[in-house]
Amino acid sequence: MAASADLLALRAQLSRAEKAARRAPPPTPARPARVQAPLKPQRQAELSGVSTDDFSLAQAHARLRDAVYDGRYHLCPHAIGHARAEGFLEHDVLNVLLTGRVRAVYTEERRWLVCGYFEACGVALPLHVVAQPQRDGHVDIVTAFVPKHPHHIISRARLAVMLRYDDEQVRARTAPAGNRVGHRGKGRWKKSA
Repeated sequence: MAASADLLALRAQLSRAEKAARRAPPPTPARPARVQAPLKPQRQAELSGVSTDDFSLAQAHARLRDAVYDGRYHLCPHAIGHARAEGFLEHDVLNVLLTGRVRAVYTEERRWLVCGYFEACGVALPLHVVAQPQRDGHVDIVTAFVPKHPHHIISRARLAVMLRYDDEQVRARTAPAGNRVGHRGKGRWKKSA
């Protein structure tokens, strides 16, 4: 009789343990630490003088937001020319400054690269803004452009070349109007007989 009681107690204990195991959520698997691939030597040389540590980026973004909220910013003609040529407006630039991420701090030039998005015709397009803080708290918006590679941090040399050799003149053309109603086109289909 004692052996059967021990067997029943063992079964009850096993049943309770199985129920508790079913109720407990499965443990989340530990994610392996994300290891960044080492940079190529040329890329490392390009990014010398570019700070990407979290502290300097957060500090730059806080200063940038304060300046924009207080209206202490100036939109340079270079940024206005890019805006006209590429189809974004001043409020798109300000929206990127407020909601975007500061991706790089160029320490020697004292400039910040801010990345974000603007919406055109229902499509979100990337927009990079280069801002330069002044000692009195004002921020000059040096340039803004739609990048070819949106998640790529621009090197100091590339940024300098872009600002030095990019013309102040806006080079944008409007397409000539196509055939309008009532005007015959040159390349019409031949009518079948």
